[in-house]
Amino acid sequence: MPSEVISMQEPDTPAIPGPSLLSSGRYIHFGPFRIDQQRQEVTRNGARLKLQGKVYQTLLTLLEKPGEVVTREELRMRLWPADTHVNYDANVNTTVNKLRIALGDSCDKPLYVETIPRKGYSLLVQAQISNRAGTTYSPQNGASGKDTEDLSSPTGIFKLSKSDLWVVLSAIGLILTGMLLGAGIMRFWMNHASPVSTHSLALVFYRLLEKTIL
Repeated sequence: MPSEVISMQEPDTPAIPGPSLLSSGRYIHFGPFRIDQQRQEVTRNGARLKLQGKVYQTLLTLLEKPGEVVTREELRMRLWPADTHVNYDANVNTTVNKLRIALGDSCDKPLYVETIPRKGYSLLVQAQISNRAGTTYSPQNGASGKDTEDLSSPTGIFKLSKSDLWVVLSAIGLILTGMLLGAGIMRFWMNHASPVSTHSLALVFYRLLEKTIL
């Protein structure tokens, strides 16, 4: 597994993304993702994502206007030259869906890219621009439920498997059975033996039980 290299911590001089500010630093950070603009690479926790050229350009277009609506027409003008003859609506949909798949996002419960009906799309997170590659990604509210459970669940020091539990219960049962049997034998001898022998036997049996338990 590649080490986590993306940071959600604020750089020394964070910049709010925009058409001109995306070029103010080499790296763009958002969530567990890092974009290396010089190499045109996108990584998630250090693992490189394979994005097609138009998918990568769509991501950059959304990053230029975080929280704002990027219209379908803006995406069309950004991705295809004016003299290109394609089904723009279908191709925009396909490109955005590919981006969502790469980010692990969903159109029903979006974390990063939200569909604005009859308008376009909006980026739901604020990105940061810096010249540092980043350090460690610290999950925040957007972290998955599974990660949260792993971080917050107890270590389970006293957790026993079923087989171990049966062994412990069996040992306890044997000890209790031995104690009850010994008590019955002692009562029998106390009722049928002389006082001296009863006392001696009780002393021997007490020491035997003491050694067994300890």
